Amino acid sequence: PVTDGSRELHSLCAQLEFLLQFDLKEKRSFFGQRKDYWDFLCQGLARHRQEHEGIRFVTSLDKLKTPVGRGRAFLRYCLVHRQLAESLQLCLLDPESLREWYYARSPFLSPQRRAEILGTLYELDGITFHLAL
Repeated sequence: PVTDGSRELHSLCAQLEFLLQFDLKEKRSFFGQRKDYWDFLCQGLARHRQEHEGIRFVTSLDKLKTPVGRGRAFLRYCLVHRQLAESLQLCLLDPESLREWYYARSPFLSPQRRAEILGTLYELDGITFHLAL
């Protein structure tokens, strides 16, 4: 199993975060706080499910104060529960929402790149992750 001490884990998480932030449009909340990929994931998952367990879990953690921190915790939760590809796929289903959140260079806006990314993420479902949540 992959644990918190794995160098590969840190590299994987950094690459996932880079991918989710690449060409992300700058958006602000009502109170002026910058939105991040966490907000994109919450909005995307809210469209397709009543409530995602990962979102519920992360929002219950009082120590997490920033969207980036919540996003990182969500990625780790999804890796442990083998839900990363499925969760991201739900967020990527709506092209209008993607254009609302991402500029044209985002690989999520290319059907071919999106399929490659999701295919790779589904392969991660075969790996066991034992991470501190």
